[in-house]
This record gives sequence, structure tokens and C-alpha cells, in this order.
Amino acid sequence: MALNGETRHKRKTSPINIKDRPAKLFKANNPYNTTNGDDPPDIPTEYDYMSDGMEEEALQQPVTATADTAEWQATIEQVVKNVVSIHFCQTCSFDTDAAVSSEATGFVVDAKRGYILTNRHVVGAGPFWGYCIFDNHEECDVHPVYRDPVHDFGILRFDPKQIKYMPISDLNLRPDLAKVGSEIRVVGNDAGEKLSILSGVISRLDRNAPEYGEGYSDFNTNYIQAAAAASGGSSGSPVVNIHGHAVALQAGGRSDGAATDYFLPLDRPLRVLKCIQQEQPVTRGTIQTQWIIKPFDECRRLGLSADHEAAIRKGFPKETGLLVAEVVLPEGPAHGKIEEGDVLIKVNGEILTQFVRLDDILDSSVGGKVKILFQRGGRDIEVDVDVGDLHAITPDRFVSVTGASFHNLSYQQARLYAIPVKGVYVCEAAGSYRFESSESGWLIETVDQKKTPDLDTFIEVMNGIPDRARVVVTYKHLRDLHTINTSIMHMDRHWHPKMRMAIRNDKTGLWDFHNIGEPLPAEQQPRYQAEFARLETVGHEAATDIVRSFIRVSCTLPLKLDGFPRTRRIGYGLVINAEKGLVVVSRATVPYDMCDISCTVADSIIVDAKVRFLHPIANYAVIQYDASLVDAPVKSAKLATEPIKQGASTLFIGWNQNLRPVVASTTVTDITTVAIPSNPAAPRYRALNLDAITVDTGLSAQCGSGVLVAEDGTVEALWLSYLGERSPSNSKDVEYHLGLATSVLLPVLDQIEKGLTPKLRILNIETSIIQMSQARIMGVANDWIAKVTATNPTRHQLFMVRKVDCAIPSGKDNDAFKEGDIILTLNDKLITRVSELDMMYDHEYLDALIVRNKETVMLKVPTIPTEDLETDRAVIFCGAVIHRPHHAVRQQISKLHSEVYVSARTRGSPSYQYGLAPTNFITAVNDSATPTLTEFLAAVNAIPDNTYFRLRVCTFDNVPWVATMKKNEHYFPTVEYTKDTNEPNGWKVKTWADENGVIDAAGGVMDEGGGSGDGAGGGDVES
Repeated sequence: MALNGETRHKRKTSPINIKDRPAKLFKANNPYNTTNGDDPPDIPTEYDYMSDGMEEEALQQPVTATADTAEWQATIEQVVKNVVSIHFCQTCSFDTDAAVSSEATGFVVDAKRGYILTNRHVVGAGPFWGYCIFDNHEECDVHPVYRDPVHDFGILRFDPKQIKYMPISDLNLRPDLAKVGSEIRVVGNDAGEKLSILSGVISRLDRNAPEYGEGYSDFNTNYIQAAAAASGGSSGSPVVNIHGHAVALQAGGRSDGAATDYFLPLDRPLRVLKCIQQEQPVTRGTIQTQWIIKPFDECRRLGLSADHEAAIRKGFPKETGLLVAEVVLPEGPAHGKIEEGDVLIKVNGEILTQFVRLDDILDSSVGGKVKILFQRGGRDIEVDVDVGDLHAITPDRFVSVTGASFHNLSYQQARLYAIPVKGVYVCEAAGSYRFESSESGWLIETVDQKKTPDLDTFIEVMNGIPDRARVVVTYKHLRDLHTINTSIMHMDRHWHPKMRMAIRNDKTGLWDFHNIGEPLPAEQQPRYQAEFARLETVGHEAATDIVRSFIRVSCTLPLKLDGFPRTRRIGYGLVINAEKGLVVVSRATVPYDMCDISCTVADSIIVDAKVRFLHPIANYAVIQYDASLVDAPVKSAKLATEPIKQGASTLFIGWNQNLRPVVASTTVTDITTVAIPSNPAAPRYRALNLDAITVDTGLSAQCGSGVLVAEDGTVEALWLSYLGERSPSNSKDVEYHLGLATSVLLPVLDQIEKGLTPKLRILNIETSIIQMSQARIMGVANDWIAKVTATNPTRHQLFMVRKVDCAIPSGKDNDAFKEGDIILTLNDKLITRVSELDMMYDHEYLDALIVRNKETVMLKVPTIPTEDLETDRAVIFCGAVIHRPHHAVRQQISKLHSEVYVSARTRGSPSYQYGLAPTNFITAVNDSATPTLTEFLAAVNAIPDNTYFRLRVCTFDNVPWVATMKKNEHYFPTVEYTKDTNEPNGWKVKTWADENGVIDAAGGVMDEGGGSGDGAGGGDVES
């Protein structure tokens, strides 16, 4: 029976409740992360195992025994010296593991060599970076030595010489001392905060390994069950007996409130430790079959004969069940020989009832054969099965290209979905390979009509595709292998030029990176011919013609800047000059100019485009494509020179969520000055000081792109999408669909059509409407109220300064306007319409007559140049995207603490681990003040790699704090992006990357400090 609220699995589920999730890798609420930004709440983090009910469990009182005896106290006193707190980052998504920063526990098992035993889900399958803290709070780095391909244990190494102030000892591993009824203690970290000691009693030794859903799960081993209630951060804790011996390894627990923990037996960890100590290879064998323990009554129903049961019970009187085949992987060694439901009797002539002995035989038979006797429906069947190398089907390398990462499908993933261990798995679905609404689970079938059965073939195919080429990619999702998906992939080898291979190095504990392919230059785009599809409408000839003035605009953002929540947007733009290829589009589609823009003309021709102009407050951008590449009857839209009126009849033509045109006759219901709500959690671009048009049709709410057209085909208004706040209830971004009169665009568009770049100046204020009743109370004289009434009969209103933008620290504070000022005139013109503020575009100063504190005051108000408002320089440091505070930040904050502003951060990075959050300002590095990015770069580049440094930080809410952080150039190199029109992409890139480390620091999944953002998949989003 399917569990309520749970995803139905593709294969038959284990009898273990999949809600038995482990209490592991929970990252406690970091006091440094309280400022506006943290993990998107609607994104399930792969190892946030305290979710699904574990929060409630952590709040419960743990099961405790009575006061410990003196003997237990003495034991614990010795054990805690061997237990360490592990703080780590899994630096990128790999196999079943998502990038994560967290804490766990481990314990020393070889003090001389510096080996620590912990869980496999802590060490992770992919790149790992971390440190451990001993009981006396000494700290040292740790590196992975071994992670088991299947079982939930791994071994880390540290340098014992770094621990100077306490003697180091180790715990003996005694799997033989785990007995039912034994009293035990779990010594570990309580949610990563402090050492905790939990009491328990072993109740079972033969429990099947718990299933944890679609992430990593252990299998082909029994687990020990005990009455205890470990909390998050306790992963890897030793389970000790009264003599101080480690009898098991803490691994998981229940999430339904029951005080139950699951421990991994130490038989296999002990074997691996001995192999490593003796510098022998750790062989791991497999026949690609998952077994589970079933009691004798179920085995009888499956066909276990009475003779075999009698013999087994006689030889093993304490056994209550046998191993039964649960999953046999297709095309594996056992395929066609063993079937699901077969009851295992003997291996190599030996009666076998336990996983430990099965592992022993397989691990010692790699490359050979084993003879397996099992019963199927009461019949004895004996087969010879080849034993494969488990390490060979566990990925130890991945390739990064076009912003995404790939490796061969792992045994873990194949076992979960009962499919062959083959195929190219997208472990980081980003960049060109960001598919639909999921970040993981994709298998690549073909690229450019070429099959990619394995990673080497995939690399060969990718190396033959030129930059900026568009090729067909087919792929499947592991949860739906019946469906083949097809997409057009835009080859990005310009923002992500290097193809890098990462290979695990168990000697150093690092992953070594090296180049395996340089990008092929982009090919010249050919000229194509196309015709527009005719829009069949009754009585709307204007609609039929205006379709020729629309093109689809797709914008891909290689790096998250300015707090923007997405990495890809799709919308429609209006062609304003077909001869020159000029298109006006919403800034919700093209938010900034570090991007790749593709224009689709007549649903047939795809051409690249560049940003020509970004309006600072009016929510539109102008882009330009190469019109010489388009042989199609594209028509320049005719724009109205006079603003549309309230109550006017008009034709609404929009593009709905299916990217289809819709048409409706409608009426303008209102034209009013609006203020798009700000997003306090992560400031990003928003429109200000504008008159918005609303219409009387339900289609307007469904369409993020479109126009209002008069009967003669004149475009009276653009219909645009406006990015607003993030909803606190569901963490989704709110978008407003409103009209913008074309008449306000004309002065700017005229300059652009003449080949000029508009250099606008604006008032650094946000205004709001006040009515005459309010104005009179605030001190506006009656004669001014009369003038307003006469000047604007339809709108009796004035404008009040709601917010004054914050000046940069190095600039001159401009207090000419103050919050609460009422604007009467600018340059002697009475201001009653927001469009009348447009005079600011061409004036360095404006003579302003205002009412302040019931007094009329004349000011000479400076305007500010808008060229400085757009981000033109960005730095990636320790996984954080840092740039000058963008315009939205200055609009919302009262004081800029520095020009070093954290805009986003990468999961699994030092910035995530140490709590440097989006919307933080960095004011100093060590003792060096960092007022600008120049000083910041100089300070951080002087810091040696893998060393600690101090950051003085101030939150968006003016709370100062100090962060300590360790630099990591191997996985998170420092990269600087500087706008440069001489560069092909318009940006110059400089990196300080380690030659054997990561170069493409812009890859990975970034959190810009909001809720949903890109984490929901970041696929194409219509605007």
C-alpha cells in the first residue's frame, strides 16, 4: 500500500517503512544565517535527514537511563577523548548526494596513523572538504581515505601531529560484542552543537537496512536496532559498551517519534581498516543483487523446503530467517540466473544465513566465480555467477562542461531503480543541461543524434560540438524511464570554456582536475527564410498583423547577480526596428547584461542577441539581433505617441503560459501610479515611479508578454511582467502583469534607433501618491490644491517622497530630498502625473519646490547618472558572489556599509559552511578595511590557501558580526568578472584557480537568498 504523501517507487519497496529516515547531517540553525538568506524551503536537500518529521523528534526528550554508575562514567570519560565533531562540505552534487554543508560525528580508530571512522553519507561519494574538532577544541583538517560503495561507513584521515594539547587514543572495534540486551551509549554531537551521551539497549541484531527514499541507502547488510533517540549531527557516533569498546556505528533513526536508532555492525569497517593499515587494496565484490532478510514463515511461502529449513535450524539454532533476492539488476552477473524471491541456501557449498559471510566470500572472489544454491518454488537451483568489482561500478570521476557535471551511472542509483549499471548521469543539472524542473536524476541518451552509452563516449561527442551550437539532446529521468525527453541544447563553451575531468585521489583526499578539451570556435550563423503563422481571428485584422512584430526571447544567465532568482527566462519582445533588429522586452526576462540571449523569429529562425539598453526604473530592456540573418517579413511596430486613456476600447494581444497568442477586445479599466513591492529577503530589480495600465479581461493575468493595440494597428501599450516580492506563504516569486504606455518609451527608443546609447539621469527617490485631503493636512496651501485641480482634472494628486535611495559610502550624501517631502514643481512645472518626472532624464539638476514640515522650500536637486547603477564587476570568492550593492539594495537600505555586497552563494561552499549569507556586507578582511571590491580582492588574494581569516560583516539590518572562514582555492577559486565591451561576451574573466582544481567557479546551484529561486529547477520560465 502506498504511503500517504510519499512518492511511489518504481520498484517493489522493501518491507521497511521508507519513513524510517536517519538522524544525520542536520545542519543546525546557524546564528550567522539569520540575515535574509538561507536554503530555499521548497527544495529538498538530499541529506537534510532531519526533515520529514525529524525536527519533532529532535525536540523530544531523549531516552536516558538512570544515573550512570562510576564504571560507565569512567568509560565515557575515556571515550569522549576519541570522539570528534566533523564539519564538512560536500562541494558539488555527485551521485545520490547533493552539495551540502553540515556537521557530523566520528571517532578515532587509529591514533598513530590518524584514521577516523564515520558514515559514508558524511564522507560522501564526491568531493569532500572538512575539518574535525576534538574534545579539547583542537582542530585539524580531515581528508577521505575510503568510502564504501554500499555500506554506510567511511574513513577520514587527519595529521596526529596537529593535536598538541591532549593525548590521542583510539577505540577498539569489537563487532562481536554487540549482543541483544546489552546496554550501550551513543557518544556524539547534539545537532552539531555540543557533545551528547544517549543511553540505550540493543533490541535486535537482524534488522534489514532502512530505506531512506531516493537518496543514498545502505543495503546488503543487517542493522542493529536499539532504544535510543540520537539527534541531527550524531551521524558517525560510536556505539560503545561499558568497557569502552565500539560495538556499532550510529547511522539512522526513526522519524515518527519512536525512540529508535539504527546502528551499522562493525564487521566490514573493521576489515577495511585492517586493509588500509596494512596498505592492502580493499577488494569489494558484487553480483549486482540486493538481498534482504526474510523470516522463515515468509521463506516457506516463497518455496523453502522443510528439509532445508530443518538443516538450517539445526546448524544455526538462533537464526530466524534467510536471505532472499530482492533486486537483480538487468545485465548484471546474476541476471538470468537469480530471480527476485529466490531463497539463498548455500554459497560455495557453505550454508549461508548472514550478510557478513556473504560479503566475505564476494570480497575475496573478485574476478572469479561463486557457486550459489538457492530455492525457487521448492526447487533447488545451483548456478555459477561471476563476481564483479564493486569499485568499478562506483564512480570515482566526473566531467564538467557547459556549466553541468556528468559521470557514469552508479550502482547505488541503478539498484534503487532496478536498471542496468550503465549510462551517463547528470549529477549537476546546470548551465546548458538545466532540464525542466529537476536538478538531478537525468540520464543522457543521445547528444547531437549520437548515442552516449558511457562517459568516455559522451566526452568525445561533446568535444566535437562547436561553441554556441544548438543540438538535440534526448534524456530520461530515473523516476520515469518510460518517457524519452527531447530538448534543444545551446552549447555554452564561452562562459564555461573548459571541459574538465575530476578524478578522485585517495592519497591526497582531493579530487584532481585537468583539462580534457578546449572549445571549438562558434560557427557563422547562416541566414534562414521563414514565414509567420497567420493568427486566425474574426474581425481583428490588427491582431493578425501585429504577430509579425513579436519574437520569442530566451535569456540564460551564467551567474546570479543582483539578487535575481532565476538562471533562465523566456518571454516575448516587441520589434521596434526590424531593419536594425531592435526589440523591447521586459526586464523580468532580461534582468542584466551578463547573459546569453536567443531570439526566435516566426517560430523558425533562432539568432543570438545582445543587450543594448537597460532602463533603470521603467522595467524594460532593449536588445538587438543581427537582422541580416533573418529572411522573414518582420514588421516594425508602430508606437502610439499619445498615452492611452482610461475607458478606451483596445485590443489585448498576449502570449500565455503555453507561449501561444491570445486575443480579446477589452477596455482600459485604470491607469494609476503603482509601486511594485520590494523583496526584503533579497533585493532585486523592480520598477518604480510609473503609471500602470490594467484592462478588463481575464487573459491579462495569464500573459506576461503582449500589447494593447488600436484598431489601426498602432501599439498603445506594452504588456509586461514585473518581478515583485517573494510570497512568505509559499516562497514563490510574485509577478505582476501590467501595461506600460508606449509614449513614455519614445524619447529613449529614438536615441537607440539613431545608434546612440541613452545616458539617462534619474532622481534617487521613490514616490507615492497623496490625495488632496492628505496634502492639505501636510501643509500644502489651498492655492496649490486649486492649481492641481485645474491642471489635472482627472487625477487630483501630488507626489510624496516615500524613500530616498542610499548614497554610496564614497559619494556625497544627497539630502536634497527627504522622506515625506511633497513635490509641487520641478523646473517650474507642476507635477501631477508620474510621467512628468521624466524631465529628470536630461537634467543634471532640477529646481524643486516642495512642502516640508508644512513649509514651502525651494531646492536645487541633483540627479544621478544611471550608467553607474548596473553591476559592472563581480567577484566569486569561497563560493560567494560578491559585487557592488546594486540599485535595488540602495533603494531599500538606509546605509551602505561598504561596496562589498554578497549577492548569492553556492551550496556546499565555505561561504555556506561559515554562514556568509546573501545580503551581507563585508567591511573588512582581517584588519584591512574593504570599502570597495578593489581593496577586498587585494586583501583576500594575500591570504594563503587553506588558512583561516576574519571577515567583518554587517547584515542588511545593520547588525555587525565577525565571521571566520577558511579559504579553499582548490574547489572554490577566486574569479573576477569585469565588464569589457572589447571581450566577445562583453565581460573579462580573471581567475586565481589552482591548476589542479576547479576553474569554472560559476557552476553549481546558487542561492540568492530568497526562497524558491532557482532551486525548484530553474528551467525555462515564461515572463
